[in-house]
This record gives sequence, structure tokens and C-alpha cells, in this order.
Amino acid sequence: MPSSPRRFPLLALIPLAYVTLAVQGSGPSTSSASDTIRIPFDSYTLPNGLTVILSVDRSIPTVAVNVWYHVGSKNEAPGRTGFAHLFEHVMFTGSGHIPYGLHDKLTEGVGGSNNGTTDTDRTTYFQTMPSNYLESALWLESDRMGFLLDALDLEKLNAQRDVVKNERRQGIDNQPYGRANEILAAATYPQSHPYSWSTIGSMEDLSAASEQDVKDFFRLYYAPNNAYLAIVGDFEPAQAKGWVARYFEDIPKGKSITRPTAPPVALEAEKRLVYEDRVQVPRLYVQWPTVGVHHDDQFALDILGAILSGPRTARLTKALVYDTQAASALFARQSSNEGAGEFLMVITPRPGHTLTELEQAADDIIAKLAAEGPTAEEMQKATAGEELAFVRGLESNLGKAMRLASGAGYFGDPGHFRQEYEKTLGVTADDVTRVANRYLTRGRVVLSIVPIGKPDLASKPAESKRVTGEATR
Repeated sequence: MPSSPRRFPLLALIPLAYVTLAVQGSGPSTSSASDTIRIPFDSYTLPNGLTVILSVDRSIPTVAVNVWYHVGSKNEAPGRTGFAHLFEHVMFTGSGHIPYGLHDKLTEGVGGSNNGTTDTDRTTYFQTMPSNYLESALWLESDRMGFLLDALDLEKLNAQRDVVKNERRQGIDNQPYGRANEILAAATYPQSHPYSWSTIGSMEDLSAASEQDVKDFFRLYYAPNNAYLAIVGDFEPAQAKGWVARYFEDIPKGKSITRPTAPPVALEAEKRLVYEDRVQVPRLYVQWPTVGVHHDDQFALDILGAILSGPRTARLTKALVYDTQAASALFARQSSNEGAGEFLMVITPRPGHTLTELEQAADDIIAKLAAEGPTAEEMQKATAGEELAFVRGLESNLGKAMRLASGAGYFGDPGHFRQEYEKTLGVTADDVTRVANRYLTRGRVVLSIVPIGKPDLASKPAESKRVTGEATR
């Protein structure tokens, strides 16, 4: 990583000048659905491979900065899990020219916010702040991209390792039903598949990670040629380009990356599992393997989920929560990762009702939908709900920044949101019927989480294999 002196920003010291607010709107489009959403942007690439996306919106005097790295738990290996999420924490501990705490002072301390998230395929860091602090945000992000390892030692690494371990204890190991997702992932995917382990990693792997292991992971994946910088809000593009060049251009390009493949999977038969947990009420999980973001069936699966659960008129919700009152809560939804996805249904029973009963009732409802297809009213409601969620995700500067960056990262096009929107609105009843029959089959994982000592509360307990955590294959 470069070690030359950094050039510190001065703009943060200048008071906020008068800003003219202009709300841009447009009437209904007659050409195509994608034309009804317009997010103007400019995209270019620095010589070191960093992709930069600029989108001006002067509605309010704030700006969002999102740095999106194409690395997640998928890029780890068995025995070396949790690295991507660990770095999400390490990246907030200070870098070569930024002592610990200054990042918060220059974001939250001026009325803004900052955070980061990690999933299977990407890690993203973001802040929203007053527009006159844009230069500060770019300096902060560039310094941890180029100079994090200058300030990272074993003491800092061990401190964040302990923080992550405690996060795992709090959110997974000691959380009621907390181990459900990693049990389902390990049962759905083969052991070698990069979606078979959890993003947070295992306690054993976190303990075993050496300082050199972690630094090598950073050098490969936290390089500008593996990153996308999105700036959205009230700023001057020419000025922003100058700051991007000033703070990012001298960061060296990283090595070429060979990305692991994470193809969709299919289960030949049903897997039935039971896990005893410190819970008072049993809960049923049914997961089917499906497709990722590069497959158009994801849009029909999204609509299918909206038809099955959500509002009180959705099929599963109406039948099980309201009509028979056999369930206290449920949901069914599609989750699309970069390479593969899952359709998950979760049902919590009311007293006096069993998981076996609820599984059969839900299966009957899904089978009827697969046989007859959805009604026109169901399609209209579900599509309207998906459209509303999509548009709401673009209301804020940060929401637009994340959408533009993910489009660039996954599809090589910041404007890919237009295709997503159009394909969501283009789903037909036949599409929903087809995906219900293709994916919601007997090739699935059925997991019952029950109180300790009560495996008989599982759905079809005689057919269910007892598991203790990750050993589900």
C-alpha cells in the first residue's frame, strides 16, 4: 500500500453556503416502465481500476458516499471463514492518517451517519453527511482503502476479533432461533459451496485467523480495482472529480482476482431436520434452493412471495394467521445472492397447533397456487407492493448510491436498476405459476426448531434428523 504523505481536506472547515433546492419530477412515461425512474449519473474508471459513479440531486443539502467492495463471505474458504465481516469492523478502527474515533467525529459529529454491512458477495461502507463535508468523506474512505494496514496490528485485530465473537454470541449462539440460517445454509448447499457457511464465520475460524492471513485477504480484495465509489446528492461534479483524483488515484491497483463460483444447487430429495434450542415456542422453516441475481426467475419468485405472505389478504397469511388462527406469524420470500438464491418460508404456531399441521396446510395452499395460478387481483396487489418497495429504496441519496454501486458491481452497469424495475413490473401470472412449480418442489430443507428436550414437537418428528448446529450435511 502507498505510504506517501496524505493531503488533508480543507473544505470541512468552510461554512455551508446557500444552497438552492430544486425538486425534479417527471410525468408518466409512454415509452417503457424503466423510463419512469430517472437517476442521472456519470460513471468513469480511474487508472488504478476504481469505478466512480456521480449522481447529482440538489433536493436537500446532503451527500451520500458509498464504497462498495466486491468481496463477501463467498470469497473465503472452509477453515478461513468470517474474514470479510471481520474487516467490516477493522475498517472503523483507524488507518494510516486517521486515528481511531476521527471517522465518527467527521461524520456523526457534524450531523451525519456512517456504517458498513457485509453479506455473501459484497461489503459496503457508507456515510451520509452535510454537503460541505464531502471532501472529508472521500479522504476518510481513501485513507482506509490505501492505508488501513499501516495502523493495523495484532492488538487491534484481536480486539475486533473479540467484538465479532461477541456479536456472534449475541446474535446467533444465544439468540432464540439464531442458528436457523446457518443450519439451513449448511443443509441446502454442499460443504464446498461458498454459500454453505455463515457470513459472520465460526468461532474456531475466527480464533485461528493469523495476522498475516487477515492482511493478505485485505491486500487482495480491498484494492481500488475491486471497488466502486458512488457519490449521490448535492455537490459539484467537477469539484468531486478533483477530490476523487486527489485522494484515490495514488492508491496502487491490486492483483487480479479469481472469483469463486457459487452456482445454483438442486436437492434430489427432502431433508428433514430438528434442532433443539432455548426457545419456548417451536418454529417451522422450509427452504427451497432457487436462483441468484443474474437469473430473471428471481422477479417472479419475488412476486410469488408477495402473493403468499405479507398483507392479510395474502394466501398463507389469510388462511393461517387470520382465518384458522393456527399461526401467530409467518413469511415467505425470495432471497437472491449473486450466484444462487433461496426461497424461505417461516411459520410460528399458535398454542394448540402443531408444526406438522402447519406444514401440511402451507403445502396445500402452495400446491393450489401452483396448480391454478394467481388471480389478476393477486398479481396487481403483489406487483404494486414490489414496485412501492423498489421506489422507496431510491428515495434517499444513500439508497440511490447503493443501487448504483451494486448495479456496477454485479452487472457492470450503474443503471441496471432500470432493467430490474422493468422486469419486476413485467412478471405475469404464468411466470408465477411456472416458478412455483419449478422451484417449490420436494427438493427442500424442512427445519423444526423446538424447545430443548422436546424433539417430538418437530414437524413429522420420526422423519427428522437431529442436528446440533452446522453438522447438517
